[in-house]
Amino acid sequence: MRRVYKWIAHLIALGVLLQAAFVASAWFQTINDIDGGLTITEDYEGNLGHSLHGTNGFMVMPVVGLIFFIVSFFAKLPGGVKWAGFTFLAIVVQVVLALVAFGAPIVGLLHGINAFLVFGLALYAGRRVAAGVTEHDHVHTGAAATV
Repeated sequence: MRRVYKWIAHLIALGVLLQAAFVASAWFQTINDIDGGLTITEDYEGNLGHSLHGTNGFMVMPVVGLIFFIVSFFAKLPGGVKWAGFTFLAIVVQVVLALVAFGAPIVGLLHGINAFLVFGLALYAGRRVAAGVTEHDHVHTGAAATV
């Protein structure tokens, strides 16, 4: 189950990288379209990059984060539930920040910053497994053992 925990943690980090790629692609395409004569009105629904960013951010990432949190209870990794919980919480905050930012665009700054937190938490959680943290090492010696 530790391998599943590690795999999901790294999948979340990859999801954040994809989110950055999707939103960058979306806005570069939008700028290109504007340069080509597109007029953006309130009816503008974005492009493929916007759609991928929205779908991944509102549906995929929260579900993967929840699965990660659930799996953490079975992985029996010291601190695993805590770090999966922090990661899932950061994903939930990310969704809330996105929703708030539609009405208060300045909040989008926090949405961008929080993405780094999600990425870092997921990587840290996954690296803890890769480093071979065990209950014995965590409680008694603090040293990492081979998994």
